[in-house]
Amino acid sequence: MQTVKLNNEVTMPQLGLGVFQVWDPAETQQTVETALELGYRLIDTAAAYHNETAVGAALAASKVPREELFVTSKLWVQDMTYAGAQRGVRDSLAKLGLDYLDLYLIHQPIGDVYGAWRALEELYEAGKIRAIGVSNFSPALLAAFTHFNRIKPAVNQIPINVFQPQTAPVDYLQANGIQPEAWGPFAEGRHDLFTNEVLTKIGQRYHKTPAQVAIRWLIQRGVVVIPKSTHEQRLQENLEVFDFELLPADMVAITELEMPQNHVRTAADVERILQITVHED
Repeated sequence: MQTVKLNNEVTMPQLGLGVFQVWDPAETQQTVETALELGYRLIDTAAAYHNETAVGAALAASKVPREELFVTSKLWVQDMTYAGAQRGVRDSLAKLGLDYLDLYLIHQPIGDVYGAWRALEELYEAGKIRAIGVSNFSPALLAAFTHFNRIKPAVNQIPINVFQPQTAPVDYLQANGIQPEAWGPFAEGRHDLFTNEVLTKIGQRYHKTPAQVAIRWLIQRGVVVIPKSTHEQRLQENLEVFDFELLPADMVAITELEMPQNHVRTAADVERILQITVHED
């Protein structure tokens, strides 16, 4: 497995499994167990996914040594305070059955992110988290966030895919020593990515699927990728992206698939996020 080195020298696999929207506990556990058997070592979950317990059961059933695993979870907005972050990490560790997390992220830039970050800094320094980072932060938010905190985020997990290449944000992150990580690398199935003509044509030259081409394009940009699948064949296919290299012309052609992004987070969007809970107060 190819790896990247974070800004605190921690090594992170560049390809992993995301379990967003895998709601059924039995399916979650089986998916993670299968992924680990196939060779996945990075598993990405979150309190808001409501599947940390099932992920933990899969980790416990696995014969993979703990030191070979890289487990990520995330702090939800309900706990976005100093004390809440302490609780969030404690709850995630308990559900996952772990003594420490490899990466822990602020899931959304909503709430007292500065207070929460202070707690994460302390937990990082205490050895409960090997690396701390954020998710869904814009470059503008990150510029202020890094200025007013002691420890720079190691990772920013944002939506990056062939239709939303995020060229400027990725450039900003890499120039400032923050690892970009792509959630939704398949655009959550939108815009017929799996049958896209450009990806299909490029893939035919390498005997690869459009999905494999989409992952490889991210890998070559230095982005960490966490595609989701619950099917063993697709889990295997998603791993088979390290035996070919896209030409520069291919990289350009894929980047040109970019579509206009008109969505701006509204007050209604924030209200919807605030309604999602991960525990009873």
